Amino acid sequence: MGLRREDTAFEHRTDTATVTRLRPGPSVLGRGQVSEIQRIRMLAAAVDVVEDVGYARMTVARIIARARVSRKTFYDVFADREDCFLAAFDQALDEARVLAAAAYEREPGWRDGMRSGLARLLMLMEEERALARLCMIEALGAGDRVLERRAEVLGELAHVVDRGRSVTNATRQPPQVTAEGVVGAVFAVLHARLLGRSSEPLTELLGPLMSMVVLPYLGTRAASVELNRPLLEVGAPRRSRPASRSPDPLAGLKIRLTYRTVRVLMVIAEHPGASNREIAEGSGIADQGQISKLLTRLSHVKLVQNTGGGQERGAANAWHLTRRGAEVERATRLL
Repeated sequence: MGLRREDTAFEHRTDTATVTRLRPGPSVLGRGQVSEIQRIRMLAAAVDVVEDVGYARMTVARIIARARVSRKTFYDVFADREDCFLAAFDQALDEARVLAAAAYEREPGWRDGMRSGLARLLMLMEEERALARLCMIEALGAGDRVLERRAEVLGELAHVVDRGRSVTNATRQPPQVTAEGVVGAVFAVLHARLLGRSSEPLTELLGPLMSMVVLPYLGTRAASVELNRPLLEVGAPRRSRPASRSPDPLAGLKIRLTYRTVRVLMVIAEHPGASNREIAEGSGIADQGQISKLLTRLSHVKLVQNTGGGQERGAANAWHLTRRGAEVERATRLL
């Protein structure tokens, strides 16, 4: 079975029949929940479309074809394609901000905090390459509102970097504008790697980038040390969620419902018994290790199950949605 990321024939035909076919039974969710679920699905589609064709060729027609929702549903949530892109951009930034801030604050000082926060950001960008390219590359051509938001983020990062002036041992502190230059240099390196679609893991840049960060504040010796420090084991703090009896199928999920998770559930729903390779192909995840880890996480939270041989030598995996997984997948469709 071969799965394709994009069915171009589907994209150009009307979506009315498809929406009707995918519509589940009466919803037990409130209007606000329905709107948020639809929003998640369309944002996932928007990220996919941008990864495939870039922002310049991203259209509402492409988004709704990929998300399999109606044009009315799109305009009920977003004003236009730029509004949709901005929402995806903001969602990615919010996640990155939370993870990096938590990593930074767990450390006792500025230098270790910067390294921990940067390591967490690089890990996230490695895991979510499509989102990283959306934020670092496509955002540059996505309109004034996106550029304004990007400038705000750069300002926030420069403010954190500028804290290095409080720990410098230099007789004369570097000027405040130094932080802006450091942030710009780091972004330039990451932009080049993502633009060239380098196969080099982004996490391997931690030492060189940290060397650039600390050099103006702590000098050449500290910069040299940063080049040879091992990658920190940085993980997102786990937050326990109380059990819920809510009829909302998304309540109590112990996994983030990201665009990639939604996409994998969609592929399995449409192709029961798909193997790891087929799911990776259909969901656009090139790294087999990443798809294996994601499927394992989905299995642990009982959204999918493997009915194939799997671990037996020569036997292929065959993935199916569990009852809960099917409920979650249906909840991400048009309600």
